Amino acid sequence: MSARRLKNFVNGEWVEPQGCSWLDVENPSTGGIIAQVPLSRRAEVDAAVSAASKAFPGWAATPADKRVAPLFKLAAKIRDNREAIARLLVEENGKSLPDARAELDRTLENVETACGMPILQQGDKLVGAAPGIDGEVLRLPIGVFSMIAPFNFPAMVPFWFLPYAIASGNTFVVKPSELAPITMQTLCAWLEECGLPKGVVNLVNGDRAVAEAIVAHPGIAGVSVVGRSATCLAVASACVRSNKRFQAMGGAKNHLVVMPDAHMEEVIRNMITSGYGCAGQRCMASSAIVAVGDAAYREVSERFTTASSHVIVADPLDPQVAAEPMVMGPVISAGAQEFIHSMIDAGVKEGAHLELDGRGIQVRGRSGGHFVGPTVFSGVAAGMNVHQTEIFGPVQIILKAPRLDDAIRIINEHPYGNGASIYTQNGYHARRFKIETQAGMIGINVGIPAPVACLPFGGMKSSQFSHIKAQGRSIVNFFTEEKIVTERYWPES
Repeated sequence: MSARRLKNFVNGEWVEPQGCSWLDVENPSTGGIIAQVPLSRRAEVDAAVSAASKAFPGWAATPADKRVAPLFKLAAKIRDNREAIARLLVEENGKSLPDARAELDRTLENVETACGMPILQQGDKLVGAAPGIDGEVLRLPIGVFSMIAPFNFPAMVPFWFLPYAIASGNTFVVKPSELAPITMQTLCAWLEECGLPKGVVNLVNGDRAVAEAIVAHPGIAGVSVVGRSATCLAVASACVRSNKRFQAMGGAKNHLVVMPDAHMEEVIRNMITSGYGCAGQRCMASSAIVAVGDAAYREVSERFTTASSHVIVADPLDPQVAAEPMVMGPVISAGAQEFIHSMIDAGVKEGAHLELDGRGIQVRGRSGGHFVGPTVFSGVAAGMNVHQTEIFGPVQIILKAPRLDDAIRIINEHPYGNGASIYTQNGYHARRFKIETQAGMIGINVGIPAPVACLPFGGMKSSQFSHIKAQGRSIVNFFTEEKIVTERYWPES
């Protein structure tokens, strides 16, 4: 039986691009082909932008409560079909079922938050800005926006942007990752069923060529991208040259600082979830543990390595592991697996001590899967390649810092600044950390400091190449133009 061929969604119609090549979509747990995705061309991008542009005037003029009505219906569909789409997400991405469910819960949160757009988009009014003059700020939709999605969160990441864009009166073109494009097909189909007018949301499948066409397209007012920092810098630079709005959220190397007074039992359990959920393929995953003091360093190294060795590596849809508390699936592709192996090799050559080696792990009945087991390095010095590089896999490094000042300095001198956390019972240490640490999202006794949907999401330094963060109230400023009105009222003669 041939694999399912995915389609683009343009102007309310599911269309198969003509004359393009096709890419196999793998189940990363088995290596089996589950679909084929079209590698669309510039012409398909042009068609989607044209449809979105034609839909924009009518959609922008639609009352705010009517614009969010389809999102209320979409929220109900996500809730009612959560388990089915979670399993679909696992099949194309490889993350565990609990991780997939959590992703859909956060997707739902963003839809629900965007349903508040009639309040979030309200303008400001200053009566009596001057004698006989009032001042007013209008927040108006702008036009066509686009999102270039990564593979690691096929549902959640696009929904940091899409629901806010359309709820505020804009139209949208989304490009899913060619490695994990199936979930977005389902969500777009649901939007269609929820009564969204033709052309308001469009989906174009493809690879880098489609992404480049989106960034360069003169009909697109703004672009959001989540990916590697080098990619984000290129997108940001291109958008600046064409005066296009952009959000470019890049790589990460998230540090967890463990103070001597931390509750170690809870800390180890929390760090395991942070480091190995989604096989370490998430921008909020921990990847560098900084233990403060000799005693904490020895305890963390020993206990974390032991706990890591107990993580179950398996196909997350294997019924035999359904009851296991911590299951880690594969990484997304053979290429990702090869890169992670190369970084483990580099750590050994640099002189870091390999406490636990995840290379060569075998999963019974899944010889075609792209598995890497939990990997732990101790004795890592700041500045080593394994410390500077975003490995994006289940590789954890452990560093030692004499004092909290040194731990904060290690984080602040690192080029990335997405997230950072501290484990402590000391309020003074917690306060210093959250104020002095140069990372956009801070956790206090929280291993994954990803904010809920009503709060902004984004990093600092080379983790973010834009000033406006994703999701919540913050993103309304990205999708709207502030128009300031100064109005004089002439007195009656």
